Amino acid sequence: MEAIKNRYDFVFYFDVENGNPNGDPDAGNMPRIDAETGIGIVSDVCLKRKVRNYVDLTREGTAGYRIYVQNGAVLNDRNKEAYINNDIKQESKKLPKNLEDQVKVTKFMCDNFYDIRTFGAVMTTEVNCGQVRGPVQLCFSRSVEPIMPAEMSITRMAVTNSKDADKGKTMGRKEYVPYGLYRLEGFVSASLAEKSGFSDDDLNLLWEALMNMFENDRSSSRGLMTSRRLIVFRHESRLGNAPAHRLFDLVKAERADANPSRPGRHFSDYMISVDEGNLPAGVTVRSFDYIPPQE
Repeated sequence: MEAIKNRYDFVFYFDVENGNPNGDPDAGNMPRIDAETGIGIVSDVCLKRKVRNYVDLTREGTAGYRIYVQNGAVLNDRNKEAYINNDIKQESKKLPKNLEDQVKVTKFMCDNFYDIRTFGAVMTTEVNCGQVRGPVQLCFSRSVEPIMPAEMSITRMAVTNSKDADKGKTMGRKEYVPYGLYRLEGFVSASLAEKSGFSDDDLNLLWEALMNMFENDRSSSRGLMTSRRLIVFRHESRLGNAPAHRLFDLVKAERADANPSRPGRHFSDYMISVDEGNLPAGVTVRSFDYIPPQE
């Protein structure tokens, strides 16, 4: 397929209710937070994982849409496929000496694995397939307002070891955020898409994944997570018609009540707006609150 010809920037809003959107293992799995401001954080890799899971679920068995980084994957075994398919002799930790063969092994990985041609990958392992800079890059997601991480005690009416049988039950902890609306900012580079082969179909699948990735990846620990709004800025040119920050500044999420007397606890407490009147020349915008899944 032909690679995309236009640059895109996007803003994506999602929320969590009584759940932990991204626990920090260095802080007892408490929700990630900016300690100085109280703003909640969800890492880029957390959301990439959910995109990968969605693509794997909906495109399983479809040529070109395998997932490279997934649970149980042995990356060296996947890299070997590129050498076997192109009948190229593989040397430990080295790319082929011939430049044409180097291109072949890397192209094979891009052509076959959606997440490589989307997010890129460092494949310089014992079976070296080179490096790919992904056209799609994500920032950390940040909550619109400070969050209040909380935890509660929970009980399990069973024990793990027979020596604890007299206790009858065991205790544990559950970490959560009562409510948080998060904002993600992302970028799609047409220049890098040319190198990885990221196409319009791949781009549409990315939008679809963002708007549906929580629906089939439910977990009691994550509570109710919902994709709320996707705002996509399309540039007429390959390199872009305006700086990304100028476009992001046009998107606001504010409290629906100008004088809120309580913490936000639902999406309806907020209002998302796009100042389309100040769009730079050469940039168009589309807003989505739902994209139907395509199997």
